[in-house]
Amino acid sequence: MNESDESARHAARSKRADARRNEETLLDAAAAIFVTSGVEAPVRDIAAKAGVGTGTIYRHFPTRADLIIAVYRHQVEACTEAGPALLATCATPHAALGRWINLFVDFLVTKHGLAAVLRSDNAGFDTLHAYFLDRLVPVCTQLLEAAAVAGEIRSDMDAYELMRGVGNLCIGADHDPRYDARRLVELLIAGLLQSRST
Repeated sequence: MNESDESARHAARSKRADARRNEETLLDAAAAIFVTSGVEAPVRDIAAKAGVGTGTIYRHFPTRADLIIAVYRHQVEACTEAGPALLATCATPHAALGRWINLFVDFLVTKHGLAAVLRSDNAGFDTLHAYFLDRLVPVCTQLLEAAAVAGEIRSDMDAYELMRGVGNLCIGADHDPRYDARRLVELLIAGLLQSRST
């Protein structure tokens, strides 16, 4: 192998890494805008938050559905990675669970928008929903088990049931500005704590 081949390979790797970082920046910006303004937010708002032109977004994601699906997958992976990281850095497993559920609530905002975008493609939505469950239920289970082992919550909590409950609490937020889903979810997570009194 000569030096020019090695240099070309290194340049290609750097370019791929840069492209991945740029795409992640776009997806983070889109997720933040979707949380505050919904999935129909103008592309120019996403571009401004990401610090790029709208053409860059369309080059990566030709349609709004492409962008929403990419954000959905990006948020699933972020939630998946966050669980173990929060367990390692938070003061207690229950605190880690609370922080993780906040990320999950942000994700649910995008998920509700995705359902509307994919209404005509049930197979596509079903595939994404299965992916969501496969990735996130084990993480929530890990957080619940850690909190139960620490004696903070009951040991019979089911991750899927908790995630469904949180999802149901978030549904009303779309239609009533006085409805504070995040506050209700915080009350739910606080309510999981077992009393220390005897």
